[in-house]
Amino acid sequence: MSLAQQFAVYSQWRSQLALVVDDFRKWLIAQELSDAQSELRLSQLLERLKEDRLNVAFVAEFSRGKSELINGIFFAEYGNRMLPSSAGRTTMCPTELLFTPEKPPGIELLPIQTRSSNTSVSEFKRFPEEWQTVPLDITSADAMQAALRQVSEVTRVSPDEARALGFAVGESEAELFHADAEGLVEIPRWRHAIINFPHPLLKQGLVILDTPGLNAIGTEPELTLSLLPNAHAVLFILAADTGVTQSDLSIWQEHIDNGGGKRGRLVVLNKIDGLWDELKREAEIEAEIDKQVRSCASILGIDAAQVFPVSAQKGLVAKINGDAELLAKSRLPALEAALSEELIPAKQDIVRDNTEAEFADIHLRVRGLLEARLASLREQLTELTELRGKNKGVVEYMMGKVRAEKEEFEAGLQHYYAVRSVFSTLTNKLFAHLGLDALRSLTHATREAMLEASFSKSLSDAMQEFFKVTRGNLEKSREEVEEIRSMMEAVYKRLSVEYGLKLPAPAAFSLMRYEKELNRLETWCDTHLNTALNLLTHEKKNITQKFFEEVALQVRKAFERANRDAENWLKAIMAPMETQVREHQIHLKRRLESIKRIHQATDTLEDRIGELEGVETELLAQIQSLETTAAALRQLLVPEPVQVRRVA
Repeated sequence: MSLAQQFAVYSQWRSQLALVVDDFRKWLIAQELSDAQSELRLSQLLERLKEDRLNVAFVAEFSRGKSELINGIFFAEYGNRMLPSSAGRTTMCPTELLFTPEKPPGIELLPIQTRSSNTSVSEFKRFPEEWQTVPLDITSADAMQAALRQVSEVTRVSPDEARALGFAVGESEAELFHADAEGLVEIPRWRHAIINFPHPLLKQGLVILDTPGLNAIGTEPELTLSLLPNAHAVLFILAADTGVTQSDLSIWQEHIDNGGGKRGRLVVLNKIDGLWDELKREAEIEAEIDKQVRSCASILGIDAAQVFPVSAQKGLVAKINGDAELLAKSRLPALEAALSEELIPAKQDIVRDNTEAEFADIHLRVRGLLEARLASLREQLTELTELRGKNKGVVEYMMGKVRAEKEEFEAGLQHYYAVRSVFSTLTNKLFAHLGLDALRSLTHATREAMLEASFSKSLSDAMQEFFKVTRGNLEKSREEVEEIRSMMEAVYKRLSVEYGLKLPAPAAFSLMRYEKELNRLETWCDTHLNTALNLLTHEKKNITQKFFEEVALQVRKAFERANRDAENWLKAIMAPMETQVREHQIHLKRRLESIKRIHQATDTLEDRIGELEGVETELLAQIQSLETTAAALRQLLVPEPVQVRRVA
């Protein structure tokens, strides 16, 4: 199955999943089982499914055929090259290819001069007026090519301005950025480009990230801090004639390789057509390609099966001309198959896990609520059935018993209200450490310490202290999360034992992902900013700016996500208890009212029993309907390869 076909299957699966979730949301509303928390969580889940993206990043040094490979995989049906692809450097700035239906086709370009501000590309995405927009005429391949060539535009500036914008300007002509005869340095005109293009795959949520070479990656750390780590697949492209060069190895080690712990990291050995030699036998050519594959795999420290030899140029030509033999010889289909096998299942696993976690929690709560209602109703039915043929004295006794139960429960609610008060106090303690106010204060103090630093060691100590305090806040937050969970577990048990409430174990919450993210950012800081060489050779102002523009910004984003997740968890952990307490109050009130009515008019007993039996039937039907929905969703969440075959 090709990448396009696999993607179509995945999109169909995702749409079916969203349909089942939406049906479940509507069913809860119709059955009056929904609450504000469930509605919010299901709406957010549907929004995530709707806006789901698959990010594929192409990374290489210049002249490795990266743009040609993107053309060959994604744009061959247009009968020509869409992205600029020629000798030398073509991708001068990071370029995202995606489709947003709310916007017309076009290219958004962020001027390189925006690097002089303390603002990241992700922040600039919130301000459309900072970008220059070029319309894209999708009816003309020539017009599209002309428009897309703008991503490779350059501008010439003084060496000082180039350095101020983050480019490493060298003296030798061998350096990527150096002064020409007129004393000017040629740098990219744009800092970032976003191409909004209605390609079928992009419409289904694919996002392609085309990156420049090592020097540009180094000057735009947001690539390595955010975009590349969050990509679901990274294709690292080498040239078959050169193999792994020193700059290739630097990119691999610093920005892509993570010890083999992440799926979707593929190495492409491009331009194998350079090894095709009419004077050699086919077996000799194959042996030479195989030797280069094994050599690259050995240097990069990966399995040879992760290296895919291809000819992007010949594959593109073969697709355009319908030449099946040349396409097979280019080996492009093998790479596409591997990409689909890596990319789609990896992303599907993420969507599956997120959906399952959200649905399972809400399903458990609703099932518990319905079972509690059923148990209460059956208890009431048993009471009323036992009153058949009994005199008014027995009815009065039962009425007094239920009234005593109601009063006892309401007296016990004082403990419940006390728990809510303690819960509120613990929540405030949690957000005192995890909240953004504490992080803002720390960021402000760190900035002042770095700006006042007189020596390199003081600068280094300030960065280390930032991570030390941040990690300490996460550790304290973790302890407070555990204290809240333990308290709620004890309360749940007490309510279950004393009043028979159907309460599952409180949901767990872990901050480990944020601790790991903090470790990753600190490692990046220690290898790219907080090094003896950097501290000695770069101005204090530049290091400070980079730290806050790049590292501190990513830490803030991680804490924002942690805050949202913590808030959702706190609501989720309190909601079952609040629902069950409210249900139990209503149940006791209804029991008392039923017996009162029977005490006043004995002939209403059979009518009331009949009413309750009808309600019992309705509750059983609701539980059956709930489980039918749950079964349908679980069937969709069956892991690959069974699911792909079923949907296909």
